[in-house]
Amino acid sequence: MLRILRGAGFGLMFLLALVAASPPASAGYPDRPVHWLIGFAAGGPVDIVARIMAQALSDRLGQQFIVENRAGSGGNIAAAAAINAPADGYTLLFVAPNNAISTSLYKKLPFDFLRDTVPVASIMQLTNMLVVSNAMPVKTVQEFIDYCKANPGKISFASSGNGTSVHMSAELFKAMTKCDMVHVPYRGSALAFPDIISNKVQLIFDNLPSALEQSRGGNVRALGVTSPQRWPAVPDVPAIAETVPGFESVGFYGISAPKGTPGEIVELLNKTVNEALADPKVLARLSENGGIPKPMTPAEFGKLVTDETEKWKKVVEFAGVSVD
Repeated sequence: MLRILRGAGFGLMFLLALVAASPPASAGYPDRPVHWLIGFAAGGPVDIVARIMAQALSDRLGQQFIVENRAGSGGNIAAAAAINAPADGYTLLFVAPNNAISTSLYKKLPFDFLRDTVPVASIMQLTNMLVVSNAMPVKTVQEFIDYCKANPGKISFASSGNGTSVHMSAELFKAMTKCDMVHVPYRGSALAFPDIISNKVQLIFDNLPSALEQSRGGNVRALGVTSPQRWPAVPDVPAIAETVPGFESVGFYGISAPKGTPGEIVELLNKTVNEALADPKVLARLSENGGIPKPMTPAEFGKLVTDETEKWKKVVEFAGVSVD
């Protein structure tokens, strides 16, 4: 019996030594391509920033970071796909205000974003910009408000989907100005601009990267930014708050992963993103798109997403909107 116990004890010690010597599952990460899901169509502001950062991560980590567009349901299709993916660091989610907004706007989500994801890294902060069709006879925010009130129910605004900051910026504007406008959701703002340019839809409160590109190209007219003060990238464009006191909608971009993703992978990705945000070439590309880099720790980014979720809950309640 003693010999058997000694043999069993030796076997247990051998197994423990083997486990201790085995590298963690995250060792060598990444050793194959990483898929980065974004909830909007190609060519839009989220897509533009995601591709800039995907290239920066690919260059630094030696594996391709593949941007996958999973448009629809205000980004919730992409969120659900990421949340249900293996928690091994090879599926990531591009996080934006829509993820904070959806928690209170959608009544039947199949997931709890804060519970089912882990924060990885912050990328940047940005404003939205109100742009209108060149056919609209308005050149200022006040003229736009006056025109809306003179034409109730005849003005349509586009969005990149229900529950996006593009949508909710307009809903907040409607609530604060009493403008009667009709919402027309698209599967990404890039798909909306042809209709705005042709005046089928009159306006959009789009994220600055694509709104800036369209306004600089002369395709639409910029009236105001949604930040509480004028935005550094477009100092000549007034803040809407200059006309509508208290109006504010400032967004954020970042990365999350499925709950259970190893901490070592999260830390590596966070470190790499923050290094990229210190690279003058990456900074220049983000600045071209109107963003302000915001490097953070995973914990800091998690707190930001939690705070934004609470903030947008109040906006949703104030605007009185919901999606079943």
